[in-house]
Amino acid sequence: MAALLGLEEPEVGAALRPHLEADGITMRIGDPCVGVEPQGGAGTGPVIVRVKSGDTVRADRLLVATGRRANADAWRAAGLAETERGWLKVDPETLEARPGVYGAGDVTGLGGFTHLAYYHGQIVARRLRGLDARADHTAIPRVTFTDPEIASVGVSEAAARANGIDVIVARADPAETARGYIHDFHGGVLKLVGDRRRGALIGATLVTPRAGEIVGELVLAIRARTPLQTLADVVHPFPAFNRVLGACLGELARQVALPGAARA
Repeated sequence: MAALLGLEEPEVGAALRPHLEADGITMRIGDPCVGVEPQGGAGTGPVIVRVKSGDTVRADRLLVATGRRANADAWRAAGLAETERGWLKVDPETLEARPGVYGAGDVTGLGGFTHLAYYHGQIVARRLRGLDARADHTAIPRVTFTDPEIASVGVSEAAARANGIDVIVARADPAETARGYIHDFHGGVLKLVGDRRRGALIGATLVTPRAGEIVGELVLAIRARTPLQTLADVVHPFPAFNRVLGACLGELARQVALPGAARA
């Protein structure tokens, strides 16, 4: 079933939608476009969009944002291998397509983020200098810069369960913190996913102002495999938004410590 921001945790779309609607944005989910009728010169006038349900939408401008596709034509003649979706096939650690040939950033299909391309560039530069640098994609953050921001890292609850992980989950609303009241913010989300057996954080999602900054602590926690008991003991400054992490991390740590809980 189609959903707003369907690649994120289901709580994300539910939390963000009221904010967008309050800004005057009307959303149609699961009612695809079947036709567009320009009402002026090409690309200069209003348009009528026809959707599958039979309704029409009139607008001054039409923005088509349907994702990305690989531009393999730019390098196919070099005889380099492609993935099933047409991206340059590289070793995810060394980023080599073949000895001496590297791919970095969007061309690899490993993630279409500016910060990931920069990271890949650093790995490639080090390898060109003879260092055994290797990329680690276990904790690459992603941020959607809406208002409020959406930030995620690691795996979702559903993906973790599908992989047979003994999942523990904790949730909170950043709006219900002192900083949330200061900003008159309402209806946010913090969702943390942990691995009970390992006693470690494996996924995190936030819908809140400054989510892109808050997620950095969680990126480090997942990358370093920091024990939940250690994370729960971190002191966060009052009244910063990241204070909401304390209670959630403490809840995950308590679930790990429950009688009968598995140990790593």
